[in-house]
Amino acid sequence: QVQLVESGGGLVQAGGSLRLSCEASARTFSYYGVGWFRQAPGKEREFVAAISGSGARTINADSVKGRFTISRDNAKRTVYLQMDSLKAEDTAVYYCAAKFTTITNMAGDYVYWGQGTQVTVSS
Repeated sequence: QVQLVESGGGLVQAGGSLRLSCEASARTFSYYGVGWFRQAPGKEREFVAAISGSGARTINADSVKGRFTISRDNAKRTVYLQMDSLKAEDTAVYYCAAKFTTITNMAGDYVYWGQGTQVTVSS
């Protein structure tokens, strides 16, 4: 069982930055790929970014390429999502999720989920 806790959400103006954190309880955290997903009101959950257990491989959604950066610190059992040049359309609840070994961009492939953190971007 892996527990995930997100933090770092908040209210920011368009063009600003936020850094989300996802802290995991798993002792073998480096074996788990982690993804970030988001869900805006009335919309389906969508993929944002993912990172492999070692951090060597990342995947990013086209909508955030060049603006968001995913990284991890396995010693701290934490994955980060640095969000720059934020836009109003980035407003959503952001979730981190984990799965054993390989990463994908499909929410259904991830087994463990955090409770989410709200990001609101004012225009």
